[in-house]
Amino acid sequence: MTNDKLKMTNEGIKFIIKIALREDVGEGDITTKALVDKGAKARGEIVAKEAGVVAGLLVAKEVFAQVDRRIKFAPKVKDGAKVKKGKVIATVSGPARGILTGERVALNFLQRMSGIATLTREFVKRAQGAKPQILDTRKTTPGLRALEKYAVKMGGGANHRMGLYDAILIKDNHIEMSGGVGESIQRANYKLQI
Repeated sequence: MTNDKLKMTNEGIKFIIKIALREDVGEGDITTKALVDKGAKARGEIVAKEAGVVAGLLVAKEVFAQVDRRIKFAPKVKDGAKVKKGKVIATVSGPARGILTGERVALNFLQRMSGIATLTREFVKRAQGAKPQILDTRKTTPGLRALEKYAVKMGGGANHRMGLYDAILIKDNHIEMSGGVGESIQRANYKLQI
């Protein structure tokens, strides 16, 4: 899950998922442990509830892997695929306890990322034939920027900048604090030459 500006490492994805699982599961899924036999096996399908663009399959797969390495997650489409309502986008099989414990976190990532990809694709479609390019911003959910920007890419958009560190973007408050448009541009050019 990398490109020029999107530098989301496997370690980064694993860290985000670890935090999400800690938040949801805590010390353990007490309901599943109480109701589901330890050796029970299960198989399920992840089905699109509405038409859209899929994003986040690798993230969902990693969720289940962190819960229980014996769970098999099999994507039936690729990230960026446009799917119709009712389409099976992945299957999951293995220890039932693990599947039940990880399903909400996996679905939350898939739904959020697919929603972003779907909306982006709609904007890209509306801009077809025109010169504009659909870009994202830094207005992302804290901690999830790389995942949300990946979803924009899957929807056909482009990443603008990942953070304050990789591109200069002069805004009104910068102009006001530096003494005007000309002074802002001059200072930015000077800093880029150093």
